[in-house]
Order: sequence, then structure tokens, then C-alpha cells
Amino acid sequence: MVISDYSINNCTVDSPAVSCFDTLSEEEKEIVRKNQIDINYRKGEIICKQGSFASHIMYLREGLAKIYLEGKPKNLIIKIAPSNQLIGLPSLFDGNNTFLYSSMTYLDSKVSLIDINVFKQLLRRNANFASEVINILNENTVQTYSRFFCLTRKQLHGRLADIIICLSQRIFKAETFDLAISRSDLAELTGMSTESVIRIIKDFKDDKIIQVSGKNIKILDYEKLRKISEVG
Repeated sequence: MVISDYSINNCTVDSPAVSCFDTLSEEEKEIVRKNQIDINYRKGEIICKQGSFASHIMYLREGLAKIYLEGKPKNLIIKIAPSNQLIGLPSLFDGNNTFLYSSMTYLDSKVSLIDINVFKQLLRRNANFASEVINILNENTVQTYSRFFCLTRKQLHGRLADIIICLSQRIFKAETFDLAISRSDLAELTGMSTESVIRIIKDFKDDKIIQVSGKNIKILDYEKLRKISEVG
């Protein structure tokens, strides 16, 4: 995926991480299988904790999670991770042994924990695997650039429009979806207060841009929402 316009906010990356495992030989896949453990996480459970020892790379097989920086008084959500995404890659560089962010599930999820030393060994021995992982890291970097551009350059209505479009296009892949994310999480995604999120959602409803019923959101006027996103 190529992103050339930082005015387009992405709440997640588009490419599934499973592609990197496809480059492994059968022998290497067996090494991964012998050095991983599958864990079922319930909604709201912590997958990894910022500052804790990074012993594994996490592969989110099923579910939905948030990746965020912990702060006082509020956290900042960096991205939303759907199924088939790797979590913990920034911890791979030499000289670091801790997780640089936290991750928590939005839904019941299944995660494979892969021994980080085995993951590093595969990077050294398989150039195609290393290339795919670098591509994933680069795509995450571009996504982060886009997020912070929008957080620092756009007004409140534009930020929330960005997130709603991203949720529709990249997470739920539908114009009508049940939002598994709380209003406070939307606030952490957009860098505003929960009260502002609630107010702007009401503005979008009153202008017949979206329809909200409980956790269900339906986009009624995609072009108007996109316009708000573009002008910020």
C-alpha cells in the first residue's frame, strides 16, 4: 500500500501480516510452531504492557485490539489492530528489551505468542521473511505519520470523520457496522475529550451524515463525511 497524502488518516494498516509467514520454508514454519503458544483473550484483556519485558512477538489471529501509548491523564491510541496483524515489532531492535506500547483487546481474540529470539533468528536466516517484516514496519510508520498529521493539523470534526471513514473502510469493511469501541476510546483516537466526541456525533446525526442506534453506526452521506475529513 502506498500513502502519498498525509491528510488521509488511517486508524490501521491495510496489509495482513500473514504474508511474511508465507515466505518461510516448511522447516522454518515448524520452528515457529514449536516456539509459539496460542492464547485466547477475552474482551478488555491486556495483550502486552508498555515497559514490560518483551519476550514474544504477538500475532493476532482473530479479534480486534487497540495499540496505545500510556500517559497521564489520558492514553493515546496509535492504531487499531484487526485480525492477521503483528503486535510488538518495534521491540525488535538491538539494545531494547521492553514493549514500547500497550495493547488491549476490543473483542474476544486469539493470539499466537512467538518467542522473540526465534523471530529474530528467522529474520537473520531468511531474507524474504526479513523483507516482508520491513515492509510491515514501514507501512506502520507511514500510518503513524498520517495519524499524527491529522491529530495536529485538523479540527475536531475532521478528526472524527477520519476515524469513522477508517473504521468503515479498513476495519469493518461496510457502511453499516456495530462499533466495538467506546466513546472514550474514540476520544483517545482523535485526541479530544469524550464530551467533544459525543457532541460531534450528534452534529453528524443532526446533519444526516450518519445514523446511530446504540452501538450501530450507518453512514448515510459518505461524500459529505469525506469532505469534512479533507477540509479538516
